[in-house]
Amino acid sequence: MLLDFEKPIVALEAKLEDMRRLATDSDVNVNEAVKSLEEKIKHLKKETFHNLTRWQRVQLSRHPDRPYALDYIYEMTDDFIELHGDRTVKDDKAMIGGLGTIDGQTFMILGQQKGRNTKDRQMRNFGMPNPEGYRKALRLMKIAEKFNKPIVTLIDTPGAYPGLEAEERGQAEAIARNLKEMFMLKVPVICIVIGEGASGGALGIAIGDRVLMLENTWYSVISPESCSSILWRSWEYKEEAAEALKLAAKDMLGLKLIDGIIKEPLGGAHINIKEMAKTVKETILEATAQLKALSEQERIDQRIEKFSKMGEIVE
Repeated sequence: MLLDFEKPIVALEAKLEDMRRLATDSDVNVNEAVKSLEEKIKHLKKETFHNLTRWQRVQLSRHPDRPYALDYIYEMTDDFIELHGDRTVKDDKAMIGGLGTIDGQTFMILGQQKGRNTKDRQMRNFGMPNPEGYRKALRLMKIAEKFNKPIVTLIDTPGAYPGLEAEERGQAEAIARNLKEMFMLKVPVICIVIGEGASGGALGIAIGDRVLMLENTWYSVISPESCSSILWRSWEYKEEAAEALKLAAKDMLGLKLIDGIIKEPLGGAHINIKEMAKTVKETILEATAQLKALSEQERIDQRIEKFSKMGEIVE
C-alpha cells in the first residue's frame, strides 16, 4: 500500500531501478546519473518525512506493514512466554502479554495486537480490547509486581471495543481500575506508543514512569475521523481535525504529556523493522536502568506527580 506522499519517492526509485538495469544490460555508463538520482531520492525522503503533517503521521501510524506489538517482542526478546486469560471471562486476543528476556533481564511485556489479514484482524478484534483484555493486562502486571519484574507496555489501538457487550461487562470500570492500579505499581513501568494511541483504550495500559512515543505515532482522546464526524458531521474534515487535536509526538512532548520521542528509520518503522526494534530495545534498557536506581516509593511519587501536573492551570 502506498500513501499519497510516498508516491513521488516510489516513482523516482522505480526510475533508479530502470537506470541500474540499463547499466547491467548494456555498455552505457550511467554511473553519474545513478549517483545524482540517488542523492535526489535521499533529499526528497528527508524533506518529505521531516515535514509530514499531523494527518500524514496518522496515516503512517496505520501503515499495513508497520510492526505490531508481537513483531517487536519477537525481535527484542531472547524468549517469550505468552500468558493468557483474565480468570473471569476469556482470553482477549486483542491484548497480548507475557514474560520475555531482553539482554538477560526478564520483563513483563504487554501490548495491543492488530492483525495482518482479514482472519487475523477478526481474531484480534482490530486491536480493540474488551474489558477482559484490560483485566488480563492488570493480572499480568500484578504478577510482574509480585516477582519484581519491570513492565513494558506497547500501545497500538484505535480504541477500546465500543460494543454493547463490552459495556455490559464493565469496559469503563476495567480501564479505570487499570489507571488506579498502575499508579501504585512498585516496579518500573515503561509505556511506548508504537502506532495508534486512541482514547481510554490506549490509556488503560499507559500509566508509567516513562511514557514514550515513536516518531510517527499519535496519541489523543479521539481519532481525527471521529472528531471530524462530531464537529463537522462528516469525515471529510479529518485533516483539519488532526491539526486541531495536536496529536503528534512533538505536540505531546511540547505539552509534557509524554517523556520522550523514539526516532524511526527514514520512511517509517516499517522500512527497517530490525533497526526499529533495536532502537526500542535500547530505549527500554536505558530507561529501566534509570528507574531501578530509584526506590519503589520514589518511582510511585514521581509517577503520581507527573500525571497530576497534566492539564494544570496556574492563575
